[in-house]
Amino acid sequence: MQADMSIVGLFLQASLLVKFVMFILLCLSVMSWTVIIQRRSLLSAAKSKSTKFEDKFWSGVDLNRLYKELLSRPDNSGLESLFVTGFKEYSRLNKLNSKVPDAVMDGTSRAMRVTLSREMEKLEANLPSLATIGSTSPYIGLFGTVWGIMNSFIAIGSMENATLAMVAPGIAEALIATAMGLFAAIPAVIAYNRFSTQVDKLEMAYANFMEEFSSILHRQAYSEKEGA
Repeated sequence: MQADMSIVGLFLQASLLVKFVMFILLCLSVMSWTVIIQRRSLLSAAKSKSTKFEDKFWSGVDLNRLYKELLSRPDNSGLESLFVTGFKEYSRLNKLNSKVPDAVMDGTSRAMRVTLSREMEKLEANLPSLATIGSTSPYIGLFGTVWGIMNSFIAIGSMENATLAMVAPGIAEALIATAMGLFAAIPAVIAYNRFSTQVDKLEMAYANFMEEFSSILHRQAYSEKEGA
C-alpha cells in the first residue's frame, strides 16, 4: 500500500510526539501572527497620532486651550499624554513654588519621565513574545524532526529489506516539524526587528518632544518669576 505523501497524510502518519510538536508550532504561529497584526496596528496609530499632535503643537496653538481640549478626551496616548502630564504638573507646582522655577521644572520632568516609561511599556508589550517564538520555534521543530527520524531508523533497523519507498514517508513527516518551526520563526523574527526599530524611533521622538516642551516651560517659569 502506497503511503499518502500529502502534508495532511504525513501529519496523520506521524508519531504522537511529532504530532504534539507540530500542534505546538501551529499554536505558536497563530500567536505570532496575532501579535504581529495587533502590534502593527498599534504602532501605526501611534506614529500617525504623534505626527498630528506635533503639527498641532508647533502650529502656535495656545497651550492652555490645547491642555483643556486634551483633558476632555479619555484616550490620550503618546505625545498627548506627555503634554497633559507635563502641563498639569507644571501648573500645579507653579502655584506652590512660583518663586523656585528649578523645583517646578524638576517635578515636571519627573512626572513626564514616568509617563514616558508607561507609554514605552505599552508600545513594547508582547514584543518579547515575538522574540521568544522566533528564537525557540526552530529548535522545537528540530526536536520533532530528530525524534521522527530516530524512530524511522529504528523501524528500518528491524526490517530485512528496506527500500526508499518505505523510508521516505517517515523522514518526510519528521522534516515537516522543522518546516513548521521555520514557518513560525521567520515572520516572528522579521516582525520583532521591524517593530523594535519603530519603537526606538517613537521613543526618540517622545524624548525629543519632552526636552523641547521642558524648555518651553522652563522659559515660561523664569519669565513668570521675573514678572512676579
